[in-house]
Amino acid sequence: MDGMDGMDDLDGGPEGGAPWKRMSKEELENQYSPSRWVVRLGAEEALRTYSQIGNEAGPEVPQVHLPYFIGEEATKRAQATGRNLLDVPYGDGEGEKLDIYFPEAVSEGLPFLVFFHGGYWQSGSKDSSAFMVGPLTAQGVAVVIVAYDVAPKGTLDQMVAQVTQSIVFVQKQYPGNQGIYLCGHSAGAHLAAMMLLANWTKHGVTPNLKGFFLVSGIYDLEPVMHTSENASLLTTLEDAQRNSPQWHLKTAPTQPVDPACRILVTVGQHDSPEFHRQSRELYQTLRRGGWKVSFEELHDVDHFEILWNLTQKDYVLTQVPLQETITGTSAHSPLLFVPLFISSWDGSTRGGVGSVPGE
Repeated sequence: MDGMDGMDDLDGGPEGGAPWKRMSKEELENQYSPSRWVVRLGAEEALRTYSQIGNEAGPEVPQVHLPYFIGEEATKRAQATGRNLLDVPYGDGEGEKLDIYFPEAVSEGLPFLVFFHGGYWQSGSKDSSAFMVGPLTAQGVAVVIVAYDVAPKGTLDQMVAQVTQSIVFVQKQYPGNQGIYLCGHSAGAHLAAMMLLANWTKHGVTPNLKGFFLVSGIYDLEPVMHTSENASLLTTLEDAQRNSPQWHLKTAPTQPVDPACRILVTVGQHDSPEFHRQSRELYQTLRRGGWKVSFEELHDVDHFEILWNLTQKDYVLTQVPLQETITGTSAHSPLLFVPLFISSWDGSTRGGVGSVPGE
């Protein structure tokens, strides 16, 4: 399902007529505060619950800074039970590190899932973001969790540059990879989407990008300028536009380096209307630009429960039919070509057994 009937009449871009421009400051703040849309917990209870694990921020942090409540424990399990390389430098900066988790049968041509954490560009850590490692390494996928300098230490421009460099590093370190699949949640989805615009030529390598999995992201940053998040992130409209994949894709459409590269834009049923609008409009813009893109609203989950579900091996987003992985047979649902599945779409088989680099 590469299209969504009835969606093409929605506002397709950030300019003129966007619903957020008619909102009061209070309503805009509400729309961009994910904790206020949690349905099984009230906002205050959600803040306490999701703050218990994996967040170093103090009680003064706004509710929109909810961390990933199961992240730290999931990461500890991944580090204790799997084959991995931790705190690998991908750049010269102190915060430019990544963790790599390998399946038991290491191949010369592994597929790689590269994950960028969320936290409104101001919190979160790779050390509490290894949610999906177990289900994916069990399926023969290497998982890379990337750290980047969050605000106020890092600017959005720096974060985008760091994420770009991390992908360049993975490609150079593993040039025989069977595909690099980018996955990001919330602010991490924004950073992953910015890679649709990257100029790889100046980095001397074109990464083997095969798919993008964008979960509950923000792709037009102009509305954020009018919320409490703006103080640490954006000072001018030019800042917002320069770091808005939706704005770039709308004003200067970019063609995919690999026409077969697939994108899945997802949003939780209980995300706010603004998060829904942002995801749908990115989907529409990509579709009109000729990208292989699908949109999916994930039933009965909120902005944070999506991450909990990624730890469950029987959840639809971390399942992969055997025939889909091995033969590349077409799927019955767009969820089955989620980059998390790292399917071999041309039907090729994986390379011979190798070893974890450094062993």
